[in-house]
Amino acid sequence: MTSPANTPHPTPASPTSGGYYIFLISYLVLLSAFGSFVNDLYLPSLPEMVTYFHTTRPTVQLGLTFGMIGLSVGQVVLGPLSDRFGRKPILIITLIVFCIGAVCSVWSPTIHVFIFWRLVQGLGASGGYFLARTIPTDLYGGRALAKVMALVGAINGFAPASAPVIGGFIDRASGWHGIFWTLAAFSVVLLAITFFFKESLPAARRVKGHFGVAFKNYVVLAHNRHFLIHVMLKGSALGMLFAYISSAPFIIQDHYGYDQLQFGLFMGFNALFVAAGSMLSLKFKPLKKAAVVAGWGLTATIAAQAVCFYTVRSVWVYDTLNLPMLFCLGMIFAVSNTLAMNEGRDCAGDASAFVGLAGYVFGAIVSPLVGLGNILHSTAITLGILTLITLLFSYLSKQLSPDLVPQTDGQATGNG
Repeated sequence: MTSPANTPHPTPASPTSGGYYIFLISYLVLLSAFGSFVNDLYLPSLPEMVTYFHTTRPTVQLGLTFGMIGLSVGQVVLGPLSDRFGRKPILIITLIVFCIGAVCSVWSPTIHVFIFWRLVQGLGASGGYFLARTIPTDLYGGRALAKVMALVGAINGFAPASAPVIGGFIDRASGWHGIFWTLAAFSVVLLAITFFFKESLPAARRVKGHFGVAFKNYVVLAHNRHFLIHVMLKGSALGMLFAYISSAPFIIQDHYGYDQLQFGLFMGFNALFVAAGSMLSLKFKPLKKAAVVAGWGLTATIAAQAVCFYTVRSVWVYDTLNLPMLFCLGMIFAVSNTLAMNEGRDCAGDASAFVGLAGYVFGAIVSPLVGLGNILHSTAITLGILTLITLLFSYLSKQLSPDLVPQTDGQATGNG
């Protein structure tokens, strides 16, 4: 694959203002938030579910892992299908699947049945999650794409911010069952809104030929070094976020003794720093410079966090150090999403699925690891390893040719 982003495409109407632009950004935010809500909304219930199902902490955390596996597998299959059949049909089908999974999980008699329905939920949520990256790539390129990605990411910082808080309220009122009824209702609302969405991939730009042709683009993408570097940068950073998300309920609630609602307030405030980092990344030229700055910021922060985990017993020190970590991760998410999708825009569905798969492979691995043994120590080790990987790929990205060049005639010209 050469640099597909260097080839301008005729696009459908690409609004930059007006009513449909506001609708589009809001819709993309909701789709992206949906992926966050699938995990974040029931985080406050994890300790409660250990008791409810008479099981262990790592087993309950497998619910997160299998949700991520579903998100990963779903993206791999649906990415090529969306390039062939369009974005809207995939959205409708996957939202229906998620609703079924969420409702059935409420009636799970055992933790193993619950974990199965978490897999189904992940498969259903995967459509909206990867298409929230794909749809902007259909419509925009270059700095315009970076702006939309950062804007959606910044606004969507309120999703992980609000999810644990909302989840804490719901859990207090109706237990973990109420959380999954809420998720089912959210999917129904999204399904209704989807009918107002205008298909972003015209028939003329869809993959033609027999069914397997769409999947061959994965091979092409796998040979694009620029694309892979940015995919691994996003994956390792997202792995750090999942390590934090998986460990925080047990550190804040079990170790430090706070309840579900208080935990939600901690997580809600912290998530706003992801949004702030995402917006700040737009100030850097070239864009990828933000990833290097963030990589060193993560290195310093996680080193201090490790000392805290081993020597300091204060929730305020622990949570204060989470803030710069999440700020730096927000910068990396905006950079890696934009540069990876700019590289893979010729087959945007496959590219978005590839990006999502990398993140959830990291997430599925680290989520149970942070629960092994002493959770403070295992979390420190996991975050330390992931930080080194993230720093490495930020430097590899820096060595590539310029990432985004000025647009011409309103079209994307991509990276050099």
